[in-house]
Amino acid sequence: MIIDAHSHWLPQEIIYNSHFFHKAWGDIETQLKMMDEMGLDKAVLSYPTSDAHLKLGGIKELSNIYNNNLARIFKRYPDRFIGACILPIDEPEEMLKELRRCLDLGFRAISLASSYDGRYLDEPMFLPIYKYAQENNLPIFVHSQIVNPIGAERVRDPLLTPVIEYVFDITICLGKLLMSGILADYQVNFIFAYFGGVALHLADRFDATYKMLRQINFVKDLGGLPTDFLRNIYVDTSGDKEKTNFLSALNLLGADHILWGSDWPAKKEIRDSMAAVENLEISSVEKQGILGENLEKILKGV
Repeated sequence: MIIDAHSHWLPQEIIYNSHFFHKAWGDIETQLKMMDEMGLDKAVLSYPTSDAHLKLGGIKELSNIYNNNLARIFKRYPDRFIGACILPIDEPEEMLKELRRCLDLGFRAISLASSYDGRYLDEPMFLPIYKYAQENNLPIFVHSQIVNPIGAERVRDPLLTPVIEYVFDITICLGKLLMSGILADYQVNFIFAYFGGVALHLADRFDATYKMLRQINFVKDLGGLPTDFLRNIYVDTSGDKEKTNFLSALNLLGADHILWGSDWPAKKEIRDSMAAVENLEISSVEKQGILGENLEKILKGV
């Protein structure tokens, strides 16, 4: 079983009202053709974030459009796609209601951005969602925020923003979930895109700095080393073809917490990103896990 843990599809109404996306992001038939050619059994469809809500009247309206259109995809192709729904975070009291509605529509996961207008996922309004996800075995896919990510207030650049600021927005998100105690308090399968930003590369620094600051009581007691809690997360590979991120993830998380993802249609070198897994010096069982079986176990609650 090969499952793509990171792919996107957008309805035309969102594409037309956003500043970045084009019609290829709404071509599900081309994605299916690619999946058949590459031998992919299933793919997760999660939200890449956009600014379409600014023209559509808010995130609640955007959520309705996105979730309802994805539900039609599942009805047409029930065995090929796994849906991660988005929530009306601009109306927090409606989030659980929309989540329950989406589960009835066939969604099997939640899609969150790393931040929303500078508000990260450690905000209290998300706690009921984490509790519900824990009770109902719902994985949460966290995609980097592409609308005003951290640093965008000082630098806006067509290359630097996606290469650096997207990555650091998801890194800060992960750090804030760590420091808030959410990673310790909730048994939720958080799946972070792009290998969790650069957090895994900072593992030793997290622990060394934490121990130094605890000696002078300058940081709160987390109840363990930072890496004790970071090891609970999952990361997806987001189309990466190089070994650097894989090695950091293997070192801290182990192969069973890595999920292969293509980042389709933003990235289309599917064969090369799969080969990056096949070329790792790990067992065939671990490779099969990364390519799909790890995610299958998450979805089954194993």
